[in-house]
Amino acid sequence: MRVAVAEDGALFREGLVMLLQAAGHELVGAVPDGDALVALLATEPVDVAILDIRMPPGPDGGLTAAALLRASHPGTGLLLLSHYAETHYLMRILEIGSERIGYRLKERIAGVKVLSDTLQRIADGEIVIEPALAKRLVEAPRQADDPLSALTEREADVLRLMAEGRSNGGIAGELFVSGKAVEKHIASIFTKLDLPGDAAVHHRRVLAVLAYLRSRRVEG
Repeated sequence: MRVAVAEDGALFREGLVMLLQAAGHELVGAVPDGDALVALLATEPVDVAILDIRMPPGPDGGLTAAALLRASHPGTGLLLLSHYAETHYLMRILEIGSERIGYRLKERIAGVKVLSDTLQRIADGEIVIEPALAKRLVEAPRQADDPLSALTEREADVLRLMAEGRSNGGIAGELFVSGKAVEKHIASIFTKLDLPGDAAVHHRRVLAVLAYLRSRRVEG
C-alpha cells in the first residue's frame, strides 16, 4: 500500500522507511513534522499515514496533524506512534476518529510482520490499540454502572482482543477456543452492550470497542 511517514527522530524515521520498503510498501515520503506531512498529502494520496504523536509543531504535533488529515482526507488511515501507552493520548485519538486509526508503541512495531499487520488492519477500517494499553484498561476496576460489568470474564477477554485489532481467528488462537465459541462470545457482547442489530458486523465491532474504551475513560 501507499504509506507516508512523519517522525522527527531521524534514526527512527529511517528505520521505519527500511521496514516499509522491506515489506514491499510504496513509500510516498518521510518528513520530520506534522506540517510537512499535511503539505505532502495535499498532493500525494496515501492509504495510511504514520505519525509520531510527540513531534513538531508543538508538543503533540502528531495529534494536530492527524486531526487535520482526518478532516481533509477521511479515507486515509492513521497510525499514531509513541514511546508510551497513555490513556489520555488514546482518548484524544478517539476524538479524531474511531475507524481506520491505530495507536501503537514504537518498540512494538519494529518488525516487518507486526508493522504490516497493523497497517493492513487500519486500511481495512479497524481501530487498532496497543495491546499493553488494552490489557491495562480491561483489568482496571469497574464502576457499578459500567456497561461492561455485565460481561463475563471470557467475554471481557474477547473484547480486549477485539480492541487490539485481532480477527476472530486471532482471538480463537489467543484464547485456545474454537472460532464458533468466539462468534458466540461476540454475539453476547453485542447483546449486552445493546448494539444495533441492523448494523454491519464490522461496524458493531467498532462500536463495541468504543464502548469498552470509553468506559475506561476515567482511568489514567
